[in-house]
Amino acid sequence: MFLDASILLTVAVAGILLWSPGVRGAMLWRAMTTPLASIIGSGFLVLGPILVRAYGAFAPLVMAALCGAAYAFGAAIRYTMTKIDRAGGAEPGGRLETLASWSLGLAYIVSVAYYLNLFGAFGVSLTPFDARLGARILTSAVFAVILSVGWTRGFAWLERMEYASVSAKLAIIAGLMVGLAAYFGDRTLDGSLVRNMPNERGWPALALAFGLIITVQGFETSRYLIGHYDARTCIRSMRMAQLASGAIYLVYILLLAYTFRSDRLRISETAVIDMMAAVAPSLPILLVAAALAAQFSAAVADTSGSGGLIEELSAGRIESRQAYALLAAIGLLLTWTSDVFELIVYASRAFAIYYAIQSVIAARAAWRDGARARALGFAGLAGLGGAIVIFGRTVEG
Repeated sequence: MFLDASILLTVAVAGILLWSPGVRGAMLWRAMTTPLASIIGSGFLVLGPILVRAYGAFAPLVMAALCGAAYAFGAAIRYTMTKIDRAGGAEPGGRLETLASWSLGLAYIVSVAYYLNLFGAFGVSLTPFDARLGARILTSAVFAVILSVGWTRGFAWLERMEYASVSAKLAIIAGLMVGLAAYFGDRTLDGSLVRNMPNERGWPALALAFGLIITVQGFETSRYLIGHYDARTCIRSMRMAQLASGAIYLVYILLLAYTFRSDRLRISETAVIDMMAAVAPSLPILLVAAALAAQFSAAVADTSGSGGLIEELSAGRIESRQAYALLAAIGLLLTWTSDVFELIVYASRAFAIYYAIQSVIAARAAWRDGARARALGFAGLAGLGGAIVIFGRTVEG
């Protein structure tokens, strides 16, 4: 009871702080919220059980590697952003930049399916309809709602919910971390911490990590906030969002990896709910609320972004409304033919294509600048992106 009260108090205090005029009005924080919310959105819901089950006591190291890879890809994008700013807005990539934009549009389409399938899974998780069929029906209904709104009215009024949903999610994560820290402390005092052995080793372990890059994706959104904020603010906000999210993820996985036995974990879309139920009764309800708000707002943002991007790239031949319809059709197909873990890999591959192209653009720009070592580093990142596309594999229950 005391722990539940502490968790709820933490959520309330964090929510009030995030909604206060001083924080909400701070330009750097506003610029950080979009990438921060994306990075610790869906990944926070699915990563814990996957990493603990697959890598055991080494889960924090794998989490650090994922965050490190994401930060390196972010560095490539930040380098390009700096070049664009110095060139007065001119893109250094030419046709490669156009190809990158098309790949991002594809990634958006797959990620919306991923977000909404996770929405469906969490939406039915605490109901009598907690089954794949119920989740798919709910996901399909939400696709219909999003298509209807986008086709008839646009997303402007839904996008106003973004900061509120981001604040709610971050406040709930703060409460969850307090609960997990208390649980970890109790296990430490009574000597019941565990050292799990990894279930994945060698190449399969690496290939699984390749398939999880989507869970730390989202930092690239800062690249497209130029116009709302100056380039320096966008670059700084991306870097700070990646560092902050990386610290949160590392603490989160560390607290999980040594308190839960991996051989008792059930790998499913909503496995984290079962884990948090052992910590405090309030956490499953809070997690479901955070999941629904986060996944819906992320899906709306990516649907809107993909529609505008495809319309721009097609020079108006494909209107935003038609792009929304295409996205919904592909999303429904993926919903009824794939599960969330397969969508994680599809989305990871789609974003890896985008990151690889951006790394090539950054490598070319650095080479022209005479920064040979940096250019070779970016070229290596492009190779890593290609490896993720080819070798990333799905989670098996």
